[in-house]
Amino acid sequence: MRSELMDLLEARKEEMIQIRRYLHENPELSFKEEKTAQYIVDFYKGKDVDIQTNVGNGYGIIVTIKGGKRGRTIGLRADFDALPIVEETDVPFKSKNEGVMHACGHDGHTAYLLVLADCFIQLKDSLAGTIKIIHQHAEEVPPGGAKSIVESGLLDDLDEVYGIHLFPTSPAGSVGYRSGYAMAGRTYFNLGIQGVGGHGSSPHLANDVIVAAAHFVTAVQTVISRRLNPFEVGVITIGSFDGKGTFNVIKDRVELEGDVRYMTKETQNLIDQEIHRMVKGIEAEFDVECELTYTADYPPLYNNPELTTKVVQSLESLKDHDPDINNVYQFDMLSGSEDFAYYLEKFPGTFFYIGCKPKGVEKAYFNHHPKFDIDEDALLVAAKSVAQVVCSYSDKE
Repeated sequence: MRSELMDLLEARKEEMIQIRRYLHENPELSFKEEKTAQYIVDFYKGKDVDIQTNVGNGYGIIVTIKGGKRGRTIGLRADFDALPIVEETDVPFKSKNEGVMHACGHDGHTAYLLVLADCFIQLKDSLAGTIKIIHQHAEEVPPGGAKSIVESGLLDDLDEVYGIHLFPTSPAGSVGYRSGYAMAGRTYFNLGIQGVGGHGSSPHLANDVIVAAAHFVTAVQTVISRRLNPFEVGVITIGSFDGKGTFNVIKDRVELEGDVRYMTKETQNLIDQEIHRMVKGIEAEFDVECELTYTADYPPLYNNPELTTKVVQSLESLKDHDPDINNVYQFDMLSGSEDFAYYLEKFPGTFFYIGCKPKGVEKAYFNHHPKFDIDEDALLVAAKSVAQVVCSYSDKE
């Protein structure tokens, strides 16, 4: 089946590209992907599969392909939401939806997986086991789509789950991997500080929330520098400080927003504990009242080491005889977050990275940039890489 599958994918490379370009022209924001979801459902109409729609807290879709032979149940996931970004690329298939752009490669993720799924359907009699294709909505906006899809129970029979992400850090033909903790978890926080306002000439009659908030902005960084093990990774960012007022008036309230990144659950718990402790200290030191909203969005992404090793071995084997894959390498840890982590919390699996750096550029624009673009050769690389992983398990059944 492997050889026939690879031939089918090569023959349908142009179809992947055209699907990607259609999706790129018609992006939709997280939780608003109604037309994209319908496009995906329409693709599977008339095919011998089970389709479940509106899965989870949005437009999630699960397509079940049952093989002709007994075997394992494997999940393959691609996300399909876009970002609130005004596109600045100069391509003929530029976004038609002003202010919305596929700036993270989810159009490519969906395009490759649609064609790969269709090829599995064509060869299902030779397929050992079951493949569940997970077309996921709302990866970009917490609470995201992954958690709710996992909680739906529709994937409880999975033995493994796999996903990929396009990154322009390496050229097409490159496949990156990382065993263990690979991407950061993320927590959102909002801190409202209520004091007593007053006149700038009489600070002793007020409780100045600007001073209290400024102290927090500086002091909270000591959680990273003085509480966290230097060999662990953590980041605290204050992205918003809403304290605008009048120059000679002491404000009675300010509001801060920020996020926290961490690579392990242990680091997450330590930072959580220290920030809550520090907020209580601000209240006592400045005689103010604090309202802290602290919400863990996505957990750290943990790739199962045993399965990751098997994936690497499988991809190395593919590289030896397929000219489309020329480099399998260890990827750096990423401080960005990815809600595929929710699948990996429940099921063993791995999430690997497909190089897509556009040809002829010295330095590519990274994901979420208004000029983000990909080398579309990466779509076939993604399809072949995931196909190889599935076939490696099918061969053993």
